[in-house]
Amino acid sequence: MRPRRRRSAPAAETKAGRPWIDPRDLWAEALSGVLARPVRSALTTLGTVLGIGTLVITIGVASTAAQQIIGRFNALTATSVTVVVPPRTQAPGSAPLVDWGSTAAVDRLAGVESSAALAESDDWAAVQVRANEVATPGAVSGQTLAVAAASPSLPAAVRGRVVAGRFYDSGDIARRDRVAVLGDQAARLLGITGVDDSPAVFFNGHSFTVIGILGGIQREQRLSTAVILPPTAAGDRLGLKSVSKVLINTSLGAAQQVARQSPTALSPNSAKALTVLAPPDLSKARKGVEGDVNGLFLVLGLVSLVVGAIGIANVTLVTVMERVGEIGLRRALGASRRQIAGQFLVESTTIGLLGGIIGAALGTVVVVAVSAVKDWTPVLDGRLALGAPVVGAVVGLLAGLYPSVRASRMEPVEALRAPS
Repeated sequence: MRPRRRRSAPAAETKAGRPWIDPRDLWAEALSGVLARPVRSALTTLGTVLGIGTLVITIGVASTAAQQIIGRFNALTATSVTVVVPPRTQAPGSAPLVDWGSTAAVDRLAGVESSAALAESDDWAAVQVRANEVATPGAVSGQTLAVAAASPSLPAAVRGRVVAGRFYDSGDIARRDRVAVLGDQAARLLGITGVDDSPAVFFNGHSFTVIGILGGIQREQRLSTAVILPPTAAGDRLGLKSVSKVLINTSLGAAQQVARQSPTALSPNSAKALTVLAPPDLSKARKGVEGDVNGLFLVLGLVSLVVGAIGIANVTLVTVMERVGEIGLRRALGASRRQIAGQFLVESTTIGLLGGIIGAALGTVVVVAVSAVKDWTPVLDGRLALGAPVVGAVVGLLAGLYPSVRASRMEPVEALRAPS
């Protein structure tokens, strides 16, 4: 029968000439030290909780707010493309850079919802317009308004609606009818509230019958104070023939593609002469907003975290000074400097770890609660929530370095002589 093997040496004995302690015993000793003073440990942990919680809350709320800002990014701006046609002197009989029928080619592009050509000129930007006395008989109703020409698809292009009468159509353009549509503000200034009595407007010796009033204009809002004419009537009587810009509305996400393709569709031979005004890329805007907000609030979170680390270091140092007698006794019984330092390091790391766990949990709850109150969709980074306890433990470890080193350098005799 084989003899039984001897049991392993106890923790107080040596292994290869060096004091050795089971990590489980070290953890138990550290945990006992933390639980021995629960109120102080809780208050110390609170600093890390605030630091980690602030980090999680600020980054989570910042990401959620950035996403919400992009989600509520003005759909009008994000889907509006404007092609500006530069003025140029045309030789008699030469084709214009962009003609009035070019918008048909733009409408065929993928992602285009509506488009319209618009002709404006500085010569007709401020014209004295007078209305006949239909709304207020006997009153003189003259106002300085702009005069512009536009294709019949203008209401959809400016995201407006005809609030009275109708907008001119292809028949009016083909017959070169002397008709006009007023912006709602222009109609109000002229005292025209309806078109049932066929009111007229007069300017520069010309008269045009008002057949409609255009309201609710969201794009090119200056047209709300303008007299809008069919291209043929404006060209024949006012010389307003050249298209100055093309307004294009796209579906969400198609603006960049339409902006690249529209110049070629409008003027295949002179695409480079056109200027395209397109909204910024939404992905870049999202990154910019999120980066700015995160950078601002991350500083606040780091400050809170530093305050928590200072609190851990301070309390750990006080604990070391209060336990001088215990440290001296452990050294006298054979504990090494490394074991003493390890005990206090594990204690500070445990406090930091607990603070990180509690802070990450509270921060996540706050982000979800704020999102619920604001009716937002919470944006949470799983890596941040999982990494917060690790960050707390590292903060606790760093905060406990000096106190643990100081405890390990105490000599047994001096420690035992110190007053308890």
